[in-house]
Amino acid sequence: MSSHLDADTVAQYLAETPRFFEEHAELLGKIKLTSPLLGRAISLQERQMEILREKIKVQDLRLADMIRNAQENDTIAEKLQVWSRSLLMARNDVDMPHTLVSGLQTIFNVPQATLRLWNVAEAFSHTWFAAPASADSKLFANSLSVPFCGANNDFEAATWFENPADMQSIAMLPLRVDSAESTFGLLVLCSPDVDRFSSDMATDFLEKIGDTASAALACLLA
Repeated sequence: MSSHLDADTVAQYLAETPRFFEEHAELLGKIKLTSPLLGRAISLQERQMEILREKIKVQDLRLADMIRNAQENDTIAEKLQVWSRSLLMARNDVDMPHTLVSGLQTIFNVPQATLRLWNVAEAFSHTWFAAPASADSKLFANSLSVPFCGANNDFEAATWFENPADMQSIAMLPLRVDSAESTFGLLVLCSPDVDRFSSDMATDFLEKIGDTASAALACLLA
């Protein structure tokens, strides 16, 4: 009388006997598996090849994604260098804010960009970038340790643009000389594209832009 072996027992035996199919190679051609890709029975060797091809495909997709991200980062880094150079080339202090925001628009293709500074030197107190900002805006800027990105939920900073209702997404970058100090301004980027500055986007390069802008604009402070 033959005894019945359940699937777990067979699986355990094969796991504990790795040379089984070497000693019974003729079984490899007889074992048939259902292919999820072909929808028919195939041999064990064919199924192993399918699994291998699937793994290679996944690895190729991951590699392509890594290459694409690296290329995008290289492009952004190059733009950051060009923008930083334009700040160094600014002829005088009062030109710095215009050079800064116009460079963001042209080099980074940002639809709208502006800024507000407080505690500026008396010589710059009547300039466009020293226009009044509410206490709430200053408090909000001071609460930011990293740039804020997301939908424009009627932020006051959006009203600093000509058509604030058209601005669907917004990025607000705190300006401070040192991370431990209070802010002296806010750099604002806006777009009619709701996904341009989404709440889940990485802010690494925006942080670099904020740090560079802070260093460039510090010369305007009292």
